[in-house]
Formats: sequence, C-alpha cells, structure tokens
Amino acid sequence: MANELRQPPPDSRPLLERRRELKALDSALAALRDRAGGAPRTPRGGLLAFTGPAGMGKTALLTEARARARAEGFTVLSGRGGENEQELAFHVVRQLVQPALAAMDEAELRSFLGGWYDIVAAALGLAAPGGHAPDPTGVRDGLDWVMTRLAVKKAPVVLLLDDLHWADVESLTWLASFAPRTADLSLLMVVAYRPEELPLAGDSFGTAELGHRPFALEPLSATAVARLVRDEVGEQAEDGFCEECWEVTGGSPFEAVELAIRLGERRLRGTNEDLAVMRDLAAAVTGPGLIERLHGFGTTTVRFAYAAAVLGQAISQELAARIAAIGSTAAAEAADRLRTARILTDGEGDGLEFVHPTIATTIYQAIGTGLREGMHNSAAEVVRAAGLGPVAAARHLLEVPCEGNPEAVACLRQAARAALHSGAPEAARRLLDRALQEPPLPEERAALLHELACATFLIKPTATVAHLREALAEGDIDPELRASMVYRLTQALAHTDRMAEAATVAADEARRAHGHPRIRLRMQADHFVWSAFRTDEQDSAGRSRRLARLADRLTGRRLEERYILGLRAWDAMMCGEPRQQALAYAEKALDGGLSWTDENRGFEVPVSVALVFMYCDQPRRAEELFAKGMAECASKGWRGSHLALGQTLSAYIRYRRGSLAEAENLVREGLGIADRVEGAVPAQWFAIGILIETLLARGRVVAARRIADRYRYGDVIPNAVIYPDPRTVYAELLLAEGRTDEAAALLSEVGEWLEGRDWRNPAWCPWQLGLAKALSRRAPDRAVQHAQDAVKRARDFGAASAIGQALHAQAEVTGGAAALELHAQAVDHLQRSPAAYELARAQVGHGAALARDGRLHDAADRLYQGLEGAVHCGAEGLAARARRELSAAGLRPLPLRYAHTDMLTAQERRAAELTVQGHPASVVAKDLRITEQGVRQQLSSVFRKLGTDAAGLADALAAGPRTGR
Repeated sequence: MANELRQPPPDSRPLLERRRELKALDSALAALRDRAGGAPRTPRGGLLAFTGPAGMGKTALLTEARARARAEGFTVLSGRGGENEQELAFHVVRQLVQPALAAMDEAELRSFLGGWYDIVAAALGLAAPGGHAPDPTGVRDGLDWVMTRLAVKKAPVVLLLDDLHWADVESLTWLASFAPRTADLSLLMVVAYRPEELPLAGDSFGTAELGHRPFALEPLSATAVARLVRDEVGEQAEDGFCEECWEVTGGSPFEAVELAIRLGERRLRGTNEDLAVMRDLAAAVTGPGLIERLHGFGTTTVRFAYAAAVLGQAISQELAARIAAIGSTAAAEAADRLRTARILTDGEGDGLEFVHPTIATTIYQAIGTGLREGMHNSAAEVVRAAGLGPVAAARHLLEVPCEGNPEAVACLRQAARAALHSGAPEAARRLLDRALQEPPLPEERAALLHELACATFLIKPTATVAHLREALAEGDIDPELRASMVYRLTQALAHTDRMAEAATVAADEARRAHGHPRIRLRMQADHFVWSAFRTDEQDSAGRSRRLARLADRLTGRRLEERYILGLRAWDAMMCGEPRQQALAYAEKALDGGLSWTDENRGFEVPVSVALVFMYCDQPRRAEELFAKGMAECASKGWRGSHLALGQTLSAYIRYRRGSLAEAENLVREGLGIADRVEGAVPAQWFAIGILIETLLARGRVVAARRIADRYRYGDVIPNAVIYPDPRTVYAELLLAEGRTDEAAALLSEVGEWLEGRDWRNPAWCPWQLGLAKALSRRAPDRAVQHAQDAVKRARDFGAASAIGQALHAQAEVTGGAAALELHAQAVDHLQRSPAAYELARAQVGHGAALARDGRLHDAADRLYQGLEGAVHCGAEGLAARARRELSAAGLRPLPLRYAHTDMLTAQERRAAELTVQGHPASVVAKDLRITEQGVRQQLSSVFRKLGTDAAGLADALAAGPRTGR
C-alpha cells in the first residue's frame, strides 16, 4: 500500500539541474532491489536527504522519488510536517503508518502489533488513549518494532518525509533515532528539509552522524530558468528577458516555474516590452504581491483562503466555509478561483491543500491578529462539532487569547490526557500550561496542577515540585487526590536529590491524615521509603524500631500494609537481622501482590523485596520476581529508567550467582538504556557499579578502570543509597590496582557511615572485607579484627554465602596454619550457597594455602575444583591464578571434568529430593552409593544450578531445570 505525498499540479517538466540528486536516488533505490544483475543479494536500505531554502525543489524531488519507487513496485509510505501542525504529537508518524494499518479492525491490529498494541496504538491514532501512560522511550521502542515489521512484511519500503523541519518533536525524535536502523532493513528513508529551520531533535539528519551527508540543493542557473520560460512562451523569448526572469526569481525552482506558467497564461512572447508585466507577475508569486493578487478575488475568496491557512494541511472545504462564515456555494466558487490561481490544489480524498507551503505561510501571516485569533477560535468549535476530537481542536485553542472559558479548559485537559497516554508528556505539558493560563474554575485548579505535574515529571521534575506545592496550597482537596499529589511530590523531590525533603513531606502528611487511616499508612510507608534511601539520615536506628513496631501490627491484607511489610523486610536485611526474619516479612509482603507499575506508589519497595531474596541466598526467587516485574513494566510501555534499573539489577543477581559473562551482557544493556534515557542517573550509577564489580571478578582490571574514568565514578557522592555502594566498589578497583592506602581511607569512610546507620550486614556491603585486605600488610592486627567482626555479623545474618565470603577474607589476612581451617570453613559454607564465583575463589585460596603448607594432594584437588568453577563462571583472572598456583606446586592443570550446564543430573536431583525429605547425609550417601563428602558436592552443585540454599530447595526443585543424564 502507498500513501500520497503532497505534490504540485501534474506537469511534464523535467527536474532541471538535479542530475546529481537523481543519480543518488536511483542508486539508493537500486540498493533496495532483491536482485542485482540476476544474482540474489540482501536488500540494503539507508537514508537520503535533500536540503535547501523554501522553493528549492525539495518537494519535486520527493515526488519524483515516489514515482520511481512505485514504478519499481516498492511500498511507499509518506508524511510531511506542517507549520501549523507542530503541536500535534506524532502527527507525522501517523501519516506514515496509518494508511498501512487503517484497514485493519481491532482484532487484526492487536494481532499485528502483538504486545506493543497497548503501548503504541494511541500514539499511532489507531486506538483511544487510556490505561497507563507509557514513557517516551517505550513508545519509541514500539515504533521501531512497528516500522521494522512493516519493512519486513511490505519490503522493499520507501519512506518519504517532506518538510521535516516542521515535523512535531515526538515524530522527529523517533525518526532521528530510527534512521540508523534503515541500513539493516529493506527500507529507504528519503527526507527533505530547510536546514536553517531544523530543530535540535533533528540535528543528526544534517550531519554525517547517520552515515550520509545531505544534498544541499542549489538555485537554478540562468540557462535552466530560460529553458522553463521558453517551454511556456516559445523559443522566441529573448535572452535578456530570460536573464531578467532568472534575476527576479533568484533561481528558485518554485518561483521560476510559477512565473513561467503565468507568462504562458498571459500569452507573452518574452520580449523587452514584456518586462514590466513579467515583474508584476513575479511579484505576485509570493510575498505582498501574492496577497495583493488574492485580494483581487474579492472578500469571500480572501476569507476562504484565510480559513484554509488556519486549518493547515488537510483542508476540508466544508470546515473552511464554516470558519469563514460563508455558504457552501460561495465556498465552492472560492475554491475554484484559488485552484485556477494556483494557490490551492486538490489534495487527498475530497480535501484541498496549498500548492506550496510558502503560499500557505504568506497567507497565514497576512491575517490580522484579531481576525486570526477569532478564526482559530471558530476552528476549535467547528473541529469539535465535526467530531474530530479534542486534540484537533486544542491545536487551535493554543492560538487563542485566554478568556476564562471552562469549555476551552476542558478541551485542553482532554487533549493533554490523550497526549500523555500516547507517550508525549511534553505535548501534554504545553496544553496544560495553556489551560492553566485560561484560567480554570477555582475548584478545578488543584486537579489541573496535579495533571500538569504528572506531565512534567519525566521532563523536568523540578517543575513538578513547584506545581504540586502550588496545588497543595489550594483548599478543599479530595483526600485521595491529595494523597496522590503528595506521593508525586515526594517522588519528584527524591528524583532531584532532595531525599530529606521527600521524607519530611511524607511524614508531615502522615500526621495530617489522622482522620484517614489508609492514607495515613500510605504516607508512613512513603516516609519510611525515602528515609531509608537517604544518605544523611540522623536516626536510622529509631526509624528501624518504629518500622518494626508498625509492621508487627499489620496483617498484609491491604496494599499499604504490604508496602510497610516489604520495607520491614528490607530494613531487617540491611541491619543484619536473622535472614529467616527478613524472608518472613518479604513473603508476607508478597502475599497479595506488589505491583511494579502502580503510578501512585512507585516500584522501589517491590524491587527491594525482590533483592531481599538475593541477599538471603535465594537468587532464583529474586530472578522470578524481577522477570515478572520487568514484564509488567514492559507491558505498560515503561521502558526507560524502569527497564534500565530492572536489567541492571537482574545482572547483579547473575553476578552474585557467578554467571559473570551473562551478568556483563545484561548490565551493559542496562547501562546502554540508562545512557539514552534523560534523568536516569540513579540507574546509571547502579549499572556502572555492577559492571565494574563484574569486570573485576572476571579479572579485567583495565576495562574496569576505563569504565570508572569514563563516567567519573570515583567522584560519585550519592545523595541516595545505591547498591552496590559506589565508594565500596571504587575501593575494590583501587585494591585490584594495588592502591591499598587510598582504598583503606575510602572504606573507613564507608564503614563510619554504615555504623552510624546500624547497617551491619556484610552480605549487602562487605566494606570490612575490603578494609581487611587493604590493611593486611601495614596493620595486620586491625585487618584480622575487621575480618573477625565481619564473620560474626555474617553468622548473625545467617546466609551461607556471606559467612563463607567473610571466612575466606579472614583466612587471607590470618595466614599460617590457622588460616587452613578458616579456608576449609569458607569452602564448606559456600558449598551450601548458590554463590558459584565466591566458592571458586575460596577453593583457589584454600588450594594455594594447602600448597604452601606442603599438602600437595589436597591442594591439587581444591585447585582443580576452583579452576573448574572459575572457568564455568567466566572468571578468567581467577582461572589464571588457579593455573599459576598449580604450576608453582609442580602440578599440571587437567582438562575440565564436567560441562557447564544448569540442568541437574539424575544423581543431583536424587540427592536434593532425599535432602528435602529430611534424610541425613549418611542415608543419602548410602542411597547414591557415594561418600558423605560426595553428597555435599552434589548438593553444592544443586544449590548453584537452582540458585538457592537449603531453605529454598523444595520450592526451587519444583520450579527448577529439567534433569539431565
């Protein structure tokens, strides 16, 4: 299917002096063909751009491109920007896509768009806006998918985009981001624009950034203009006359063609005697001369032309007549006069359009201010009455003075909701700003300010804060609306690094809501959330006690209660309380559900609850919750900072399980998303820290340093709690580089901060382990003390991975014979955890210590185990160390005994099932005919593969991988 591009009235004139441009066009179209010279090859798309001032023939080139593409049998989709349509979000995108999809009913559309229907259908104008408001990133991703699918199903495809400089910002932003993809599709994008008017969003079209340089169109030469003139008046036209035609038109193809046509219509011969008439005709093509010519047609025709200019691109003769306040017969006569004068021409369907945008601009600017405003006001009413909807009407209301009209306010608010639910918050902001200026009725002002604040949240959260403070100052606000306002205010404050203010606002509102228990509980939850993420909280211990007392009174029946319970689970984990207690609160919070996409509650608590399972050695459960939450976000079109954070923290779970290569891939994807989403700074810091930790675990210290320097990670002073803690991660990098004194100073600072908050769980922040290593040479006694304290705290928490990691650190700084037992204990605990990388590290450390003690047989066994684990984890640096230790001990590395797989062997599953049934290791060993040590090794493999410890083994078995041979 092809849709039409605006084109001048058909004629047979060739495109003069455009050989270079037409050659480039033919070359680009040839690259789209399925076969070249009879040999199959992959079609290749790309981008072709033509630029120049008004009248340089850009539209004529695109019209020629359409004709040549259709002659090849290609699918042609086209759209154009409009000077008066720039406020209509996705206006150009809809022109491109709607003709290809408009014939489908809803069922066919849902089938074609699949999971993207609820995200992009409203933006494409194919469904009424409703439900959740997708973020702009999600909509752009959806548009990528739609256009890619169209390119595949209807290949080859040619996109023609005229007057790109007037495209709405939403369409232009997407087109600029999609353009690089065309090189990998059977799709050619051909664009035309005025470079001096191209907005910032389209800057990449004007540079070599997209792999091309635009073709800047030059004015026609005197020879070309002479050819146009003689084609109309005859070969007898004198050279001097033709030269003067070139002078007065400046070589503009549009003006030269229009002048030549008028010369022919007047039957001039092109002599010196015709020069005066020629100059008059030239002056009437554009500018004041055009308006003078228009006024010569009479008042009725002038009003009709004005109304057409107010309507913009797609001009309905009937609507223009109503706006101009003339009858249908008079309108038809006016339209005929304007066609004859080559001011209007027939457009798509029964509509009209201007022959050239320069004519439309000239006429629109000639309308007096008062008359123009009145016509826009009439247009808004007429458009609404015709059933074209609030969005089409609101575009005209933006041009009308403020009059305190409640109907105008209602229309603007409706249009803003449509824009917001189409993924165009900036368009919604403009409409609501205008509605606020109208102004609204006093009783509607608070609600309108709330809507405006929601629109600005993703664009400018500082503006959101101002709007909501103003809204909350209004009197007599509905309690539920007020609660939503306060939540959005705290969220905006938090996103602008004003965490303390966010916590204070929530606490004040909780006290204020004493007559509304449910709202009070909700505000208390918000207070606890923002307090927990503050870095400067003065009384963390007091808050923890208050949270614990409140949580113990709650059943979890209501969502507000479940949020409190989820916060209690997170706080218990951070404080290092027994992990069974943290897990119990987490399960209670999840019983009844925690949504990741509740617009009035955020996703901080659901994310924190999921991470509790990770820190408590049940990462499989955490992965399940993340997968479910991210799918929920994706289904609502929340693919910006939400997706970046979800992807990043999923990578962190994989890192803690020891799947380092997978973790690196995931976190790089998350960082890539965060880098391109405005305002996603917290997600960026999460991603950078996790990427650095992963690279260090893989032994890639230089790569980790490059990332740290690129993002100036060492300078990060977070105003909110970020995990992993940036200072601790940076200290790990310093330790890997041998800069122990700097690392020790940084970790001491972290420790002092955490101690002041009573956050003592080494599973969350192992600062003491790093500090022990940093101090091991110059202050060995202090190093051992820190390690011992970390072991005690890990045992209090009870997660085997935390205990094993702390014991390993203690063994490393203790040395001597005493270290051997600590190494053995570390391995034993880590074998009971899902932490594959930490186990491999402990095994290599134990093997090295055994080798130094002369116990080469035992050392070899441990080093082989550690080497195998390191290889499976993707820890190249650790594997290299294991090989060095083997070589130093006079041992040769053996081939890996087992392939890496997440599938349980039959023996592993049997060992796990018997263990879940409560049988001791001796019974399991007898059943499997192996030693008890063999049982422990089998279960260790089970824990790593299923991503759980013994406490979660029964559930993990039911949902875990299939059994292999």
